[in-house]
Amino acid sequence: MTNLTYKLNPMPEPIPQEKLDRLAKLETATIGHFYHFGFAAPAIQPVLPGKVVAATVCTLAIPGLDSTLLHHCLSQVGPGYFMAVDRMGDTKYACWGGGVTRMAAIMGLSGACVDGPHTDTAEVAEQDFAMWSRGASPVTTRLYDTGGGFNVPVSIGGAAVLPGYAVLADDSGVLFIAPEDLDTVIEQGEIKTERGQANEARITEGTHLGEMSGASNMVRAKTEG
Repeated sequence: MTNLTYKLNPMPEPIPQEKLDRLAKLETATIGHFYHFGFAAPAIQPVLPGKVVAATVCTLAIPGLDSTLLHHCLSQVGPGYFMAVDRMGDTKYACWGGGVTRMAAIMGLSGACVDGPHTDTAEVAEQDFAMWSRGASPVTTRLYDTGGGFNVPVSIGGAAVLPGYAVLADDSGVLFIAPEDLDTVIEQGEIKTERGQANEARITEGTHLGEMSGASNMVRAKTEG
């Protein structure tokens, strides 16, 4: 008989570190110029500024008041993984606080994202843990044993996410990338980054942005002559 309370799947295969190292050198905002999938809603923001994580995604889905499965599954994660927690629509109850952060840090989890609130911001800072959420809440979950899913398909800030996806999370937000897109995203991101650095140098040297982008020519074509 199928267990309808808890759906537990194994950890996904890790993405090769060489790819993650290249991904970590990019910015979500750079990739956002050409890629349109997998971006979490802007409401999901870093708890601590200056953090950058490129890792393999493991997923969790837990209902509003209950964090039983989160406590259990923290024993199965480790370095190189990023936990994406789907709160199944809840935006009030914080499942992720000081104790969860401490356990995640002990297990070497690279970071986490909650589509909902966190709590105990000071303890997240104390552990220097890379964390993204919809903000802080003083109201927390309990151990009600109502169920949930580990390494199941989830929705994070409107982005469809499967276990085994890549994640790039930084000050601009959180991006989930399907494995079949990863090589192309990295390659195009590297090209876009190089071009952006060249353009920034031109602006610093005195080139006006409107002239460089072509925007000024567009305006002049409609307003002159």
